[in-house]
Amino acid sequence: MVTHFKVSGHLACGHKGNNLTSTLELNRVKCRSCRNTDAYQDARKVQRNAARRAVRNARVTHTVTDWRQAWTERLSALPGTQRLPRGFTGQPFV
Repeated sequence: MVTHFKVSGHLACGHKGNNLTSTLELNRVKCRSCRNTDAYQDARKVQRNAARRAVRNARVTHTVTDWRQAWTERLSALPGTQRLPRGFTGQPFV
């Protein structure tokens, strides 16, 4: 059975009837006339761009590690008092 694309209460291809199956899911549309309409193609483009945008936003962002904080924590973990390297304010003992 042919499944049509429904846009704002009407079929995109212009067919009329009470027994016609229709859907809003783009992947389930089988009617070639519906697939060739601007409404279907625009909806398809919006869906494709949204999927690409979701993939782009889901990528792991590179976090900048604070090397100074990491170095301070590393020296703090060592036994005894350790002097921070040059460039750290005042070079205090940790």
